[in-house]
Amino acid sequence: MEKKKILISGNEAIAQGAIQAGCNFYAGYPITPQNEIIAYMAKNMTKSAGVFIQAESELAAISMVYGASAAGARSMTSSSSPGISLKQEGISYIAGASLPAVIVNIMRGGPGLGNIAPAQSDYFQATRGGGHGDYHLIVLAPGSVQEAYDLTRAGFDLADKYRIPVMILGDGILGQMMEPIELSTKKNKANPQKSWALSGCKGRKPNIVKSFFLREGALEKFNLSLQKNYEIIRKKESRYEGLNLSDARVVLVAYGTMARIAKSAISQLRGAGKRIGLIRPISLWPFPQAPFNIKNKKLKYLALEMSYGQMVEDVRLVVNGRNPVEFLGRSGGGVPTEEEIINKIKRIL
Repeated sequence: MEKKKILISGNEAIAQGAIQAGCNFYAGYPITPQNEIIAYMAKNMTKSAGVFIQAESELAAISMVYGASAAGARSMTSSSSPGISLKQEGISYIAGASLPAVIVNIMRGGPGLGNIAPAQSDYFQATRGGGHGDYHLIVLAPGSVQEAYDLTRAGFDLADKYRIPVMILGDGILGQMMEPIELSTKKNKANPQKSWALSGCKGRKPNIVKSFFLREGALEKFNLSLQKNYEIIRKKESRYEGLNLSDARVVLVAYGTMARIAKSAISQLRGAGKRIGLIRPISLWPFPQAPFNIKNKKLKYLALEMSYGQMVEDVRLVVNGRNPVEFLGRSGGGVPTEEEIINKIKRIL
């Protein structure tokens, strides 16, 4: 496969990845720190015969994505924390209609309008559904600009494969930073044929896309079908990175930007003879379980987050009391530093 290397921001890498994945419909509304996605899509989507709409609101944007997805388009929207909150009803409808879509959240400080500094405090919202009802999104958390590009491309394929919304969960640092990436010169395979799509009745029975089930027992039956799909996703689509796990006494657990800082701290500690490892979840839902199957009663985990404790709950669930789980986090734009991580590890040891 031919590749070329370019210097690009995380936000622009997501947008470029979407276009190369065959995204042919985008609707969004401006909010910092993800506005480069909208700007890039506005400039480049028409070059690939796609449709770009700057909607009048976040609610309108997610509703447009619902309609375009129902018609068979590869659809995407993007926003940042409070904007994603406004989209939650529409996201629930998309999940409830078994529609594929890609939703990008470049997280900022909250709650409320908060600030425009980076945070990871939307983890619960992303991994627990966020809207009403029993549903999940596949949630992918890139840790670099290259991965932002790669996971966005993968997200469109996963969305179509499982007929499920996929969220790309980044933060303001990742969105704004620039790094060189290898850009593929090839697009994803052509959009798959969608026999369920509302493409017009061409000599067939009409298709129906809905999330409304009034007949007694119908909604429960549908929800059970969703759960079967989620179980398949749990088994097949878990993603993670493991580092120095074979001899570790303390394993850090971090995702996204926080994992980059953790790796720098690990490098310093390893240089001083401290046996520290890292588990970096790449899929936040499904949350990876395999790397936590370490049979060492003396092992301790340290969850690191740009929040006051959200992912740590999934770590504790998967560890299930076998080992102690510690936590270090900051929020509202605060980012745990290498020094804070190192001092916390020294106290644990």
